[in-house]
Amino acid sequence: MSKPLEDYGLIGNMLSAALVARDGSIDWLCLPHFDSPACFAALLGDQRHGRWRIAPHGKAAGVSRRYVPDTAVLETRYETATGAATLFDFMPLSDDDERADVVRIVRGESGHVQMDMELVLRFNYGQAVPWVRRRDYGLSAIAGPDAVELHTPIELEGHELKTTARFNVHPGTVVPFTLSYHRSHRTPHFVPDRVESMDRTISWWQEWAKRCHWEGPADARRDAVLRSLITLKLLTFQPTGGIIAAPTTSLPETLGGSRNWDYRHCWLRDSALTLYALLNAGYREEAEAWRQWLLRAVAGHPDQLQIMYGIAGGRWLPEQEIPWLPGYASSLPVRSGNGASGQNQLDVYGELIETLYAARVADLAPLAEAWRLQKVLLEPLARRWTELDHGIWEVRGERRAFTHSRLMCWVAFDRAVKACERFGLKGPVQAWRRLREQIRADICEHGYDREQGCFVQSYGSDALDASLLLIPQVGFLPADDPRVAGTVRAIERGLLRDGLLRRYSTDRTDDGLEGEEGVFLACSFWLADAYVMQGRLDDAERLFEWLLTLRNDLGLLAEEYDVVRRRLVGNFPQGFSHIGLVNTAYNLSGATGPARQRAEQDAPRA
Repeated sequence: MSKPLEDYGLIGNMLSAALVARDGSIDWLCLPHFDSPACFAALLGDQRHGRWRIAPHGKAAGVSRRYVPDTAVLETRYETATGAATLFDFMPLSDDDERADVVRIVRGESGHVQMDMELVLRFNYGQAVPWVRRRDYGLSAIAGPDAVELHTPIELEGHELKTTARFNVHPGTVVPFTLSYHRSHRTPHFVPDRVESMDRTISWWQEWAKRCHWEGPADARRDAVLRSLITLKLLTFQPTGGIIAAPTTSLPETLGGSRNWDYRHCWLRDSALTLYALLNAGYREEAEAWRQWLLRAVAGHPDQLQIMYGIAGGRWLPEQEIPWLPGYASSLPVRSGNGASGQNQLDVYGELIETLYAARVADLAPLAEAWRLQKVLLEPLARRWTELDHGIWEVRGERRAFTHSRLMCWVAFDRAVKACERFGLKGPVQAWRRLREQIRADICEHGYDREQGCFVQSYGSDALDASLLLIPQVGFLPADDPRVAGTVRAIERGLLRDGLLRRYSTDRTDDGLEGEEGVFLACSFWLADAYVMQGRLDDAERLFEWLLTLRNDLGLLAEEYDVVRRRLVGNFPQGFSHIGLVNTAYNLSGATGPARQRAEQDAPRA
């Protein structure tokens, strides 16, 4: 039976990441990079598909865990009838783009504890059983292009295609394990002292955390913000600056359903909100790396702009099924790659151009090629903005005139005009002004339903869409405009479930897929942002505090929440949800947060 997502913590080294369960099992790990095939895939199956478990022999009387404060080092304490032991899990940082180590250290705390270790290596998403050889330092395992070494002083045994060990710890006893990846044709690298490596890793993260710019009190809200920022850092592919949506694939939006997607890629739709989150928090280096990734990824013919790219900016993300994996909670199919990468989504033009404009306003290093790229992108958009597309939510049904897509086309031309006015940049500003007003009139005429008194999901439809909460945030209309107020009220009436927000109603929108989905957490944060902009601060505070309770005990959020089963669903942890948390926290912490900054095109505070 699949464990609840709440059971998992995240560790990583900005090349890859692992999910560590409360029971001491690493059930998901892709090596050497986020988008590589998994060598532990029990998350999408069971232990036969690969896992690495270290835990007390027998049932523990109590389990508690936390991150070492202000770090990504996970600490799990096991209480047994005979004593207590702590398991530390982390991935050391490295300058080598392909070096990925997972370090696990067991430390005795009191009495004596008998511990079990079980390593089941299965490369290629749980399919390939490696050739394992005993070494004086532990073992080596190889399968095709992939190889790992396990370094440990503990005696290992092999049987039934898995490696096991049993050992005892007492107060002061420290037992290290290091799983070290390398390409099979390369020589294994040196593994340093594990305790020293942990100390260095803790120090690095705590120094990084000190850069967080937070003007509120050092309380639980600050901790929630910092944990979300650390999670976003863990989702960053350090060599390129790209930020993936999540480190997992095929965790279902509905348990047992087929809405299961690979999120180990970088989406343009997240770009502006990501930039504001990083800049307000004081992480300018990360914001600049993200901008540079965007510029490299989208370079090329403007008609070939995609909605998502690979971690290095690659375009080829073919969607394939992995038939031997039974899926999380029997949710099939399990997928690698994402077919939505080939969809037509016009909103990405606005997302990209707004992000580059916001970077200029924030006084990131000016780049002449960034402005040239924006002008080139606006040329096809001038003729394409009336096209039908698949929309921000990547529906797999028919294309439509999505109101949000047209809204972001307006944003593209609006920010281009403002770039000329504010920074003296050169471009066909008169033509852009005319297009901006033409799109505005088109949206107000066809995207607004006068009978309902609100903006609707697509032209000619009466369906609601949570993305329309962004209308005041992007500066299209002020928050006190009656049409905006009517849209917020309609969305509250039609899309709220147990106080949380769905993206849209699957009963009213044919998205080309079967089944339903949970409430979408990023949209719930957007609703709180809309409340802030309307001056409904008590409503915003209540919703934000409710959203904070949905995090697991380590402060992590998935993409969605199942209000019936009361559990997180969708890929985990989800960057979009944590971006929402950070931005809403800053919106609530002062008079001018990211929402108003974005609406008024002001520079972030940090």
